[in-house]
Amino acid sequence: MIKWIIKQRIKEDLNSSNGREQLIGLSGVLGILCNTLIFTFKLGLGLWVNSIAIISDAFNNLSDIGSSLVSIITAKLSNLPPDEEHPHGHGRYEYIGSLVVAFIIGTVGFELLKQSYNKIMNPTPVLFSLWVFVILSVNILIKLWMYSYNMVIYKTINSNINKATALDSLSDIVGTSIIMVAMILGLYTDLPIDGFMGIIIAGLIMLTGYNIAKETVSMLIGSIPDLDVQHRIQTIVNEGDYVIESHDLKIHDYGPGRVNASIHVEVPDFVNIVDAHTSIDQLEKKIKDETNVEITIHIDPISTNKEKTDKTHDQVLTVLNDIDDMYYTRNFRLAETQFKLIVIFDLIVPSTINPHDYSVIKHHVEDKLSEIYPEYDVVIDDVLAEERK
Repeated sequence: MIKWIIKQRIKEDLNSSNGREQLIGLSGVLGILCNTLIFTFKLGLGLWVNSIAIISDAFNNLSDIGSSLVSIITAKLSNLPPDEEHPHGHGRYEYIGSLVVAFIIGTVGFELLKQSYNKIMNPTPVLFSLWVFVILSVNILIKLWMYSYNMVIYKTINSNINKATALDSLSDIVGTSIIMVAMILGLYTDLPIDGFMGIIIAGLIMLTGYNIAKETVSMLIGSIPDLDVQHRIQTIVNEGDYVIESHDLKIHDYGPGRVNASIHVEVPDFVNIVDAHTSIDQLEKKIKDETNVEITIHIDPISTNKEKTDKTHDQVLTVLNDIDDMYYTRNFRLAETQFKLIVIFDLIVPSTINPHDYSVIKHHVEDKLSEIYPEYDVVIDDVLAEERK
């Protein structure tokens, strides 16, 4: 059904920024309509049968209306064009929106926890009614549909705010199911089952909010990029014409659909610069088409003269051992100019060395090598620490 609604309401390409905004906005409008309906029925039911659990669940759905409004506003903000202060666009507004949704969910859960505790301390009877079961069952079906369409949208455009809404709908389904079980158990005991079930529902709500917040914060501060995307980019690059090796892949997430990356590729220093540049352009386009990542590929021309490379490497290792016999190199390579031999490598140092000293060590090694071999232009890409085997 959701695919039919999308087809009827949205004429833009769903992968475009405008299509994305309209799709998230549509999900927000549907969320407001569905949650308003559910809130109205649940609040009326809760007051009728005197159930704090149902009333708690109703106000949870009221908070979901706020979450839907947040998603609509966030969709518009994240689609704002780049400006001088935000050259990569405003896509991370979507992550901020998810965080706001998480806070709303957590706050409602905490308030419901307090109300449920009061219900346990001051229990009142809950009326049993078959009509309550029927209406709650309908509410579950509506929430199942909401979970379904939000997951469809999440998978279609990788929208974290729709994923958060889907998870919240799932927790609502569990919560309503618990209420129905509590009402049955209440027929056979005088214990304040309603209050206990209210606490369980509040706990589920707060857990959902915490999980959403944790994932969103991870994205905002910079989480590990998708490993499949990394692998695909690396594979495409290494299959490129003239590419000997690649390194230093860096991926930056500026919001869904706004991922930038950079990588260094090593090509033989005898390759025509125009041919190399043409090959790199083709790789960048292929990566964009297959992964939707905007990548910049930096060319590192290197010497393929193995004899010269091995000889230079031995000379460098000798100097390193004189400085500290625990130093060694990785990713060693050469590039030749008319007047200089550029020596490039990663410097490996013992793991016991304080990272604050890396910069000092790096400059000391570069200066020492240039002093002994003035024909070298020494470039240490990175200082890495590990235990030498």
